[in-house]
Amino acid sequence: MTTENGIRLSYHDHGNALPPVLFLTGTGAPSSVWDLHQVPAFRAAGFRVITMDNRGIPPSDTGADGFTIDDLVADVAALIEHLGAAPCRVVGTSMGSYIAQELALARPELLDTVVLMAACGRSSLVQRVLAEAEAELIERATELPRGYLAAVRALLNLGPATLIDDDLTADWLDLLDASGMEGPGVRAQLLLSALPDRLQAYRGIKVPCHVVSFEHDLVAPPVAGRELAAAIPGATHRTIPGCGHFGYLENPEAVNRELIRLLRTESRARLEKTA
Repeated sequence: MTTENGIRLSYHDHGNALPPVLFLTGTGAPSSVWDLHQVPAFRAAGFRVITMDNRGIPPSDTGADGFTIDDLVADVAALIEHLGAAPCRVVGTSMGSYIAQELALARPELLDTVVLMAACGRSSLVQRVLAEAEAELIERATELPRGYLAAVRALLNLGPATLIDDDLTADWLDLLDASGMEGPGVRAQLLLSALPDRLQAYRGIKVPCHVVSFEHDLVAPPVAGRELAAAIPGATHRTIPGCGHFGYLENPEAVNRELIRLLRTESRARLEKTA
């Protein structure tokens, strides 16, 4: 689709069941990351599953001139309206959670329930420095050994149970090496992924929210998830054990089970409240 502002957005709409669930990816990730585990599980559970490539990730607009978090929020709002999917359930991870948090403030009427995985309300100093440094590497076109980059991403995003298994880690290293983190769109996303302190603002969120952390997440640790949940009125918090920042890929069965439970419970509660 093309938005009113001329921004090209790539999306996939799986099925016509109700209710709709929109998945939002993290920094540098394409929508295909949901295809192996989340799309089939949620379709089997009776949901209409929508995935999209955030601005900056082809075939969506590459955002070569840069963009803001408000731009990404507007993109998601435009897609929900285009598909007639409101009120929509939204599941975000990492930067996708940041987009969902801001969408809940800006356009609450479009949302039913929000699940925020690997989320926080403010980035730590080391997270900001790392994101800015990675963006600078892209800007300078600095070519580091791809094996080194894959290993660093593995250490940052996977849990110890995965990293201690050499066969499993080898598969992850191949995947991370092939995926890469490059281009002006990824650079813009990296600069956005370093959140300012938004905790006070999130006290104004009225949409039902559930925060899901991953036990060994170094990027958005459970303590940051609990802090975020405490700031959002009525939000819940749950920690999935045994996985890192990529928990939805590292331990998909446990994560999918928890997400489906949360969305179904919230739906039942809303139906009972309006009955």
